[in-house]
Amino acid sequence: MVKSEFMSATRLSSERKKIIYVDDMNYSLISLKKGLGSHYEVYLAESAEKMYKIMENVTPDLILLDVNMPDIDGYETIKSLKANERYCEIPVIFFTSDSSKENVKKGLSLGAVDYVIKPFNADKLIESIQNQFNPKKGSGKNEEKSIFNPNILVVDDMSSMLRTIHHALHDNYNVFLLSKAEVVIDFLMNNKPDLILLDYLMPGMSGFDLIPQIRDLSGYKDIPIIMVTTEGTFRNVNDAIALGASDFIVKPFDPRELNYKVDRHIRLMKQQRENEENAFLLS
Repeated sequence: MVKSEFMSATRLSSERKKIIYVDDMNYSLISLKKGLGSHYEVYLAESAEKMYKIMENVTPDLILLDVNMPDIDGYETIKSLKANERYCEIPVIFFTSDSSKENVKKGLSLGAVDYVIKPFNADKLIESIQNQFNPKKGSGKNEEKSIFNPNILVVDDMSSMLRTIHHALHDNYNVFLLSKAEVVIDFLMNNKPDLILLDYLMPGMSGFDLIPQIRDLSGYKDIPIIMVTTEGTFRNVNDAIALGASDFIVKPFDPRELNYKVDRHIRLMKQQRENEENAFLLS
C-alpha cells in the first residue's frame, strides 16, 4: 500500500510542467516561485546565461522572461531561443512591469505567446500559463464572452479560409466576412468591429496596404488587428507590427490558438478602455 502511494505521488510529480523564470530581481524570483511552486516545477535563473545552464539538464515546458535585464535583455534572449532548433518551440511569456504598447507589440512580434504585466498576480499568471498547456476553444454561453459579445471582422480572399475562421469563432463572437480588401474601408465607415483578422496576401490590395488605411480612420487607432499569413517570417512579422498590426497567426493554424489570440486581444482592449474611463473619471 505504501509502495503504491509512493508510485502514485512520483507519477504526479513527473507530470508537473516545468517552468523556467528568468529575472535579475531576487525578490521577484522568490515571490513567483512561492506563488507557482504548488502548481509547477519552477526553476529560477537570474540571467539568460543561467537559464541556458539550467536547460543543459532540464527541458522546460514554458519560459517566463523578464524584459529589462542587464547584459542580455529579454528581447535578445527570445531571439536566441527562437533561432535555436532545440528551444524554438518552447512557449515564452514575457512577465514584466514594462507595459508600453510598443514593447508589448515588439515582444509578440519576436515570438512570445503572451505578455503579462507585473505586479505579480498568481491567478492571472496561472491562467495565462494554463492557456499554453490547455488552450481553450472558447467559453460557454453563460460566461463573459456571451455578455460582452464582441464583433470580429475577417478579411480573406479565400472562401475556404473564411469558412474555417467562421467555424472556429462563431460560437463565441459575431463574425463578419469580407473577401475583398477594397470594400473594407466602406464597411468600417458604417460598422465598428472589436477586432480585425486580416489576410496578408490578397489580390489587388494586400493586408500590408490596408493596415495604414484602417489606422487612419477615426476611432481605429487602437483596434486590434491580427494578421493571418502563410509567410510568418521574422521580416514580414516585423513589417506588419511596424505598420500597426497587433499580432499575427500563421496558416495553417490550430482553431484553439486562433481563439486564444482573439480572446487575449479582446480582453486587453476591454481592459484598456476601462483604464481610460477610470482615468477620465479621476481627472
